Amino acid sequence: MSVFSKATSSFVRQMQGDRDGSLIHVSRPHDSHKLVPLAVVVKRNRYWPWQRPKYQPSDFILRDLLQGDAAFDPDVTESPFISYNETSRDDKSGNWKAKADMVQVDVEGEGSSKRKLSFGNLQNQKVTVKRLLEDCRDRKLDMRHYLVQQVQKRNEVLAVLKERVLTTTPCGITETQKKQGSCMGVLNLMGMLGTEISVQESFSVNVDRDISLEIPAQTVIAYSLLELEIQKELCLQPETFGGFESDSGTSSPSFDTVDQQRVGNGIDLSRIQPPKRAPLSALNSELQKQEESLCLLAELPVRRCLFEMLFKSLEDRDTLSLQEQALADWCCRAGVLELQPQRMNAPSCALLDLLCLVPAIQSENGSAAECSPPPQLTAVHLLVSAMEALPDETLFQLTLCSPEILQAIDELICQLRGSCQPLPDNSVPAILLEEDGKTWKLLEQLLRSSNVTLERVKDGLRAETGSEEGDLPLVLCLTIRGLSSLCNGDD
Repeated sequence: MSVFSKATSSFVRQMQGDRDGSLIHVSRPHDSHKLVPLAVVVKRNRYWPWQRPKYQPSDFILRDLLQGDAAFDPDVTESPFISYNETSRDDKSGNWKAKADMVQVDVEGEGSSKRKLSFGNLQNQKVTVKRLLEDCRDRKLDMRHYLVQQVQKRNEVLAVLKERVLTTTPCGITETQKKQGSCMGVLNLMGMLGTEISVQESFSVNVDRDISLEIPAQTVIAYSLLELEIQKELCLQPETFGGFESDSGTSSPSFDTVDQQRVGNGIDLSRIQPPKRAPLSALNSELQKQEESLCLLAELPVRRCLFEMLFKSLEDRDTLSLQEQALADWCCRAGVLELQPQRMNAPSCALLDLLCLVPAIQSENGSAAECSPPPQLTAVHLLVSAMEALPDETLFQLTLCSPEILQAIDELICQLRGSCQPLPDNSVPAILLEEDGKTWKLLEQLLRSSNVTLERVKDGLRAETGSEEGDLPLVLCLTIRGLSSLCNGDD
């Protein structure tokens, strides 16, 4: 996640306690100039149950999408908001050891980051919704506009900006990152006379990075929306869930605005929150829905290259987000790939290029005859979306896991899910008990970072969901299962 996105996201989290949760953080400073009053924003529905909706500012404002030439200007009220300053610090550490035959590798790493931001005195601008409703009462949406047609085809939602929070003076964000790592390799050989020969090589890496970002005045850092319900004509109402009217005459709202089972893109979008303080076996019903798809990853001819590519993406949340979005677009087009280089970075393009080498995916690319994407493509998208849903701390802990440790953790989780009873100690994979407890500590930190507690009891080992609500235990299990599947065998 970029420095700017981290700062605005932190600001919104702090504000949600005093508001109704409607504020959306601005993830890129380049979007600020688009977020004017009544700017049109596309709300992209979630593809998987655990995902949050995503918002894409467009280059249009509401009047660009309406029929007729009569223009209207929004009635906007301005008021001082708050003065916001924040200082935060984050420390991380971990290590792992791998041993196979005559080769032994030890890796240790630690890092810290300190962020200081000052948005100064902020301003709040609100559109007078009552005036807007009057201005739009007899106006109709231009259904031939290409943005409207594109959104309708993808079953997304159009919304307009009704409120924004922006800076009033130049301000700045500074972040200091320090990373230290070491690696030692040992090769043991037997000499001709039976003597043991040990060859040792080690190196260390120290990285210090200072980032300073200057933010100009009038930069939008957060906003809220009014969704459009599009029936036979435009409908603007407060608290209305957006969507398009279907052929049956009923509106098809966003999947995120209803608490009931829905199906989108052929995927079951029923959202079942994992219970608090429950054994991992409580996740089985949800996990079993997706694990059949993840099993296909072990059959991919490029699985090892794919593992290395995705494992590297764990270090860069921005890349993960771009990869997930590219895969979502590909899946929504039923497996027909349409490259959009302007919305991707090099790792995202490399991922798509690699998947195009898979015969089962390549054979369907370029033809929209099928109404659903290839199952192998869906499996990769499932894994990447689960990875993206994990918090930064969990992603960091995963980077410290070797392929062997990932497979051992997957085996352990499967055993813990298999019964409500504690797991006997002798059933724990041996690799997790090595290194004087360091690997076990890594395991505990990894699970704890995604709301799973692991504890030893009289009869063995027990794992359960934590005290917080959310899908983190579910997406962690899916991520570990997916990455472990990619580790099986060679390409």
